[in-house]
Amino acid sequence: MHNVQDSFRSNCKRIVAAVVLLFIGTIAFAQSKVTGTVKDSGGEPLIGVSVVEVGTSNGTVTDINGNYTLNVKPGARLKISYVGFNPKEVRAGDKTMVVLEEDNKTLNEVVVVGYGTMRRKDVTSSITTIKSDDLNKGVFTDAANMLQGKVAGLVVTSTGDPNGSPSITLRGASSLRSGAAMQPYYVVDGIPGVDISMVAPDDIESIDVLRDATATAIYGSKAANGVIIITTKSGKNGGERTNVSYNGYVGFDRISKTLDVASAQDIRDFVTKNGLSYAYDGGGDTDWQQEVLRTGFSHNHNVAINGGSKKTNYMGSVNYMNREGVIKGSNMYRLNVRSLLSTKVLKDRLDLSVGANMMYGMHRGVKMDNEGASVLDAMNYFNPTNEVTDANGNWTWGSGSHNFNPMSLISEDTSETFWKRNQFIGKATLHIIDGLLLNMNYSYDNFQHTYSAYDSHNSQLPGLSAYYGKADRNTYFGNSQTFETYANYDKTFNKVHKLSLMAGYSWEERNSNDGFGLSVHNFFDDTLKWNNLTYAGQIDGMKAVNSGTKETVRNISFYGRAGYSFNSRYMLQATLRRDGSSVFGKDHRWGTFPSVSAAWNITEEAFMKNQSIFSNLKLRLGYGVSGNALGFGAYSAVATYGATGSYFQSNGVTYVSLGATKLANEDLKWETTGMFNLGIDYAVLGGRLNGSLEFYHKKTKDLIWAYPVSSFIYPFGSIQANVGEIANKGVEFTLNAIPVKTKDFEWNTTLNLAHNSNKVDRLSNEKYHTDVFEQGDPMVAGVSANGYTQRVMEGQPIGTFYMYEFAGYNDAGKATYYVHDAKTNERTGEVTTAPVYKDRTVVGNAQPKLNLGWNNTLNYKDWSLTMFFTGVFGNKIYNGSRAHYTAPDVFSGGRNVLKEYIYDRPYTDTYSNVPSTRFLEKGDYLRLQSLTLGYTFRYFNGWLQSLQLYMTCNNVFTLTGYKGLDPEVNLGGIDPGVDYRWSNYPHTRTFMMGAKLNF
Repeated sequence: MHNVQDSFRSNCKRIVAAVVLLFIGTIAFAQSKVTGTVKDSGGEPLIGVSVVEVGTSNGTVTDINGNYTLNVKPGARLKISYVGFNPKEVRAGDKTMVVLEEDNKTLNEVVVVGYGTMRRKDVTSSITTIKSDDLNKGVFTDAANMLQGKVAGLVVTSTGDPNGSPSITLRGASSLRSGAAMQPYYVVDGIPGVDISMVAPDDIESIDVLRDATATAIYGSKAANGVIIITTKSGKNGGERTNVSYNGYVGFDRISKTLDVASAQDIRDFVTKNGLSYAYDGGGDTDWQQEVLRTGFSHNHNVAINGGSKKTNYMGSVNYMNREGVIKGSNMYRLNVRSLLSTKVLKDRLDLSVGANMMYGMHRGVKMDNEGASVLDAMNYFNPTNEVTDANGNWTWGSGSHNFNPMSLISEDTSETFWKRNQFIGKATLHIIDGLLLNMNYSYDNFQHTYSAYDSHNSQLPGLSAYYGKADRNTYFGNSQTFETYANYDKTFNKVHKLSLMAGYSWEERNSNDGFGLSVHNFFDDTLKWNNLTYAGQIDGMKAVNSGTKETVRNISFYGRAGYSFNSRYMLQATLRRDGSSVFGKDHRWGTFPSVSAAWNITEEAFMKNQSIFSNLKLRLGYGVSGNALGFGAYSAVATYGATGSYFQSNGVTYVSLGATKLANEDLKWETTGMFNLGIDYAVLGGRLNGSLEFYHKKTKDLIWAYPVSSFIYPFGSIQANVGEIANKGVEFTLNAIPVKTKDFEWNTTLNLAHNSNKVDRLSNEKYHTDVFEQGDPMVAGVSANGYTQRVMEGQPIGTFYMYEFAGYNDAGKATYYVHDAKTNERTGEVTTAPVYKDRTVVGNAQPKLNLGWNNTLNYKDWSLTMFFTGVFGNKIYNGSRAHYTAPDVFSGGRNVLKEYIYDRPYTDTYSNVPSTRFLEKGDYLRLQSLTLGYTFRYFNGWLQSLQLYMTCNNVFTLTGYKGLDPEVNLGGIDPGVDYRWSNYPHTRTFMMGAKLNF
């Protein structure tokens, strides 16, 4: 019996083993080797093409000859895909020949232009489009920061201040005025002139930057500095489902660098070494930078919902941001709400949209005034031998005047600004006939900001201790309306003749500066601060009341565009805009802004069809004129009068005396910019390498400046007039590439380089004259007069440093400077320790010779790594902080200095730090601006579609020789490149962790 059982078991094992061997053999027999070659339409082999067996992860890539070999199941199908080409599925076989057709998706991408859209292939102007996934990631309170380094020719200088805004310049300065006059013009979802704070960064779908005048001229008098068109995310229709997404992050900010100031021990050693009599030692040892600085915590949350049906769609989003600055006492929060409802009626002939957008925010800042009344300044100059508080718990005081304890400034001199904006929009588009649309847009928004400040009983600011608590509060209101109607006609005839026409009308009205405020003092205590002004014991008459003068500005415009394309080979476009504005002189209220441009798609020519190098090659040429009316008020061209501060009586009634505050100029008119642009768009290797090369020349005329006039003839000493001229010319290069592409790994890289040369051509005419405009005074201790570092002068660029030339130290250890001839301004070969005015000369410029932006994105399966570099080269920076904190006058006044003064400067050099090349430094830097690592979880079988987790570090490292806090100083305005110690909020290094969820 046992033998039978053993025999049965043995036979079973043999049968099972045979079945397993047969199964394995069947599988092995079922696999077959297939081969093939992949080429483009020109017959050239394609390297690195992905070849994958459909329905599996089994795949390979083609070799240098375009060949592939793969083992597949019988009857399998292969998916062939390659960057820049349309994917294709083929039946697996031996020696299969596969030809991939080029993907024209990039060329057919829709580009947003003024009052319409067009295919990228048909664009004749210089326009850069940045999708939301390609925008910068970081803790940004202003959406403009997302464009830094992304667009060639667009220079964005960021700030670490949570309440600050970046400086933006496109293709060089086009005005001598500051503020809005130098900023681009923003258009959001087709509504012009929208404040960018109304848009939360997470709500942005794409940004189109109109760079040349042929693109911007359609916006006429507001477009001289470029136009930035923001398209926000909208509802999705056709799915009968609701999509919900969440995007949030937390961030931690630390200052990236602090100044190397002397410690208490450094000062005591220096005093002992040099046998000095030092009366300022407070007996303490305080690191004031450590007291003032902190790790700033930020968090941002965005919840969006969208959906719709075949005819109706909707979207809504709520965004909340809260950000702490690295300076104690500085922070902000902001709430943005957006909504849009769109539908089709009248048998889909009429599209209707209504929307509401709201922004509520609060900015809380610290003192950043000059004359020592700045926390940014005081944390470096306040004596480290002082304790934070004395034995009674009161803030310690510094010796002399304008020497403030930074913690006192933070705690006792506080302020905040509350902002509120509401915008309501309505849109309608009527489809009249095939290709003809009539559009109407209306926007109404109102805004209010309320500023509140309080200086407590313990304030150290001059004169405030006698006020026993002083509160200032003011509030200002405004509103604006915009109505636009325009018609678009797009039609293609005989499949090759494409005609595009647009004509429109705009009306705008803006009311602003409508507000008032009070200043009161003598509070019993500091508990309520500004929150109940009636608790104050005194108001100092009418001088304690401030008021705005309500302004109403109206603009009307007529505009049109005509475009023709022959078979997408030859394109011609012309625009014309006629603007009228109430802000200028009565005879100069209208301006005309034309443009004309042409393009030639060379690759559409018959002689290019048989070549395999270029998949796209287009030549663009254009000239346009745009204007600059930004920054003007209702009373810019008329005479204005204001209170002089004195009073008189008449018939027993007291009246305030009025005096001229501005002269009238009936000839005041637009600043106009004409720009010539030559561009080349290219793509090779099936689009794997693509980009553009731009050459431009920009000339701005009728620049406005306040010119001095005789006070014997006029009641005021200056008048605004159109006189100046500025020229900018440059070259811009953009390259997009995919160097590596495999089945699981892809490397995308984008490089942009820009060079701009600026020159002031004219400052005077026969009526108004000035030799130079002196700018950039860093207010260095001991330099009471002629402390400026720059000149705006004919023949030189804006940002020209005009100073003494440092010649080193003489044998006595004194600083010396080169002597210059009074007539030729050349060096005489002599040096002096006491330079005079004639010894100043041009020593450099603040404007970079080269700006760089370089982005790299590495994707491996569901992992992604992004590295973004920015760079500035060939510019100079005047290190105002170093000049001040190494001045003998600072140390002798009981304030702190840099260690450089203690250890490197000859003690015998007791002269003041006059403006010279000693503190003019190279501003070159290369920075790893951001590093982002992310992972995306997919294929959730339920309510969650995808989850992405990411970590980002901003301002990772900077390669530079600059000795100041940061080489990224303001490059806008008319005094670029001056590192002001009291207002340059330090840049930070930010660590972020975030999540994106799609439900």
